[in-house]
Amino acid sequence: MPDKARAASAVGGGRSRMRVLYSGTVQGVGFRYTARSVARGFDVTGQVRNLPDGRVELIAEGERAELEAFRQAIRDAGLAHFIRDEQVTWSEARGEWRGFEIAG
Repeated sequence: MPDKARAASAVGGGRSRMRVLYSGTVQGVGFRYTARSVARGFDVTGQVRNLPDGRVELIAEGERAELEAFRQAIRDAGLAHFIRDEQVTWSEARGEWRGFEIAG
């Protein structure tokens, strides 16, 4: 196994990190609680939190296909009409969480 593949396997195991910044009417509508509830049905870890500028930040780690399905499930859970925009960035998983939580 090449060194790069071995390192990825040991650290992230093929897992990715997805960061989504949601804008629209996303605070005060149960967004974080719904996202946490939806996360229970997926093999993902991470957190969701309100930002001071009115957006919601969601960071989740898992297999990329699982993360994409999780992101769609959030919209399908009744939140789509609150979301005006989603800014998605991808990076390598860091393994920071054991579950999915609402952050301060």
